[in-house]
Amino acid sequence: MRRTDLQLLADTRVGDADALLQAGRWPAAYYLLGYAVECGLKACAARQFLQDTVPDKTVVSDFYTHRLDRLLGISGVKRALEARASADPMFRVNWNTIRDWSEIARYDHSISEDQARDMLVAVTDATNGVLTWLRTQW
Repeated sequence: MRRTDLQLLADTRVGDADALLQAGRWPAAYYLLGYAVECGLKACAARQFLQDTVPDKTVVSDFYTHRLDRLLGISGVKRALEARASADPMFRVNWNTIRDWSEIARYDHSISEDQARDMLVAVTDATNGVLTWLRTQW
């Protein structure tokens, strides 16, 4: 998979989540918004891979996870994200909303409308959205 594919997936999943929000499908929207951030972090991490270079096994292993903390660790943007979160309280709130997302959310039917809408803002806010910021890094 190419970095541009991951970028496209991130944006596509946000669109899918928006459609699900419009249909009142809160848990599915929440899940896809987290997945969009996962794809965004993977797009950043993909920049670390160099042609004709065998990457470190840990990096490859962490790339094939859904854990945002591990993906952030290999993304190459961890320090920048932490600096932004430290300097910008709204960005910090948005990151805190997202960072505990897990792929296990796909099995959680109890996600509320408020949780899904908070996730949408945390991911897509034009000024402080996490995916909005990741787009500047990938």
